[in-house]
Amino acid sequence: MRHRLMDAVVGAVLTFALISTAAQAEKIQIGCTATSDCASAMIAVDEGLFKKHGLDAEMVLIGINSNIPAAILSNSIQIGGPTSTVFLQAADGGLDLVAVSGASIMNKISNDAIAAFVRNGVTITGPQDFKGKKVGAPGIGAFLHVLFVKWLVEKGVDPKSVNFVEVTFPTMADTIKSGGVDAVLTAEPFVMRMTNANLGTVGARYAAELARTEPIIFYAASREWAEKNPETVKKFRAAITEAAPIVNNDREKASAAIAKFTKQPLDLVKLTTPNHAEPVLKPEQLAWWIDVMAAQKMLQSKLDLKKLILN
Repeated sequence: MRHRLMDAVVGAVLTFALISTAAQAEKIQIGCTATSDCASAMIAVDEGLFKKHGLDAEMVLIGINSNIPAAILSNSIQIGGPTSTVFLQAADGGLDLVAVSGASIMNKISNDAIAAFVRNGVTITGPQDFKGKKVGAPGIGAFLHVLFVKWLVEKGVDPKSVNFVEVTFPTMADTIKSGGVDAVLTAEPFVMRMTNANLGTVGARYAAELARTEPIIFYAASREWAEKNPETVKKFRAAITEAAPIVNNDREKASAAIAKFTKQPLDLVKLTTPNHAEPVLKPEQLAWWIDVMAAQKMLQSKLDLKKLILN
């Protein structure tokens, strides 16, 4: 009888502990665009890694990357995945954001996946042919746009001769098909999808020519929120650190998580290697971006790299 009573007590204690742990799980929302760059967060949700570390995390799909800083500051999301360029431009504009963890970096695979895709009826044989063209970018001042401008400058083309407009990833195919733009700055699997639909051809593999290895996207929060929630940030980092190797080494799990969040067909997602996940972020990794953006007159102030990354 005594043993049964002890077993019941122990069981009740364990049940209460589990209920308490679930109740105490901190809820956070993580905003990203429809790319593989936030795959570590997607995996951390799907594989229960956030829950393991005491976080109730929800992924929120953001249409244009340049909208992420505003979403963070409005507390619509607590953590977002802005591109390096969007983050630095927001910080330069006085928004008090801080990087809390790395997400993705450029490498040969990701660079090869990036392209300026040109609609049927438009001929592009070299960088000069983009003059006078209307080019859609998934965020003015975002990663793909700044890289393309950098490429144009290196090729001797004045970026002001190109008419840039914003076009979200999910609407690129329809915009190209309708003739709303002459080209879009995009990446796989969108390149393959538009190619298979006979909507046009690749006009330039500009990122492959630049061949950089700096961060594409990293996870950021408002400084106020991050400093008030150090334990939440610590838990977030721990989950992302566990998720990154899965992104880089388990194509099946990574593809499933990406397809689920981005609402793209799984078979299509599987055709493209996810951008390389790298949870470690160092100040010097942002130095190249700052130099590039300063050259493009996108920055007005001198940013302190050490203050941009939360210790």
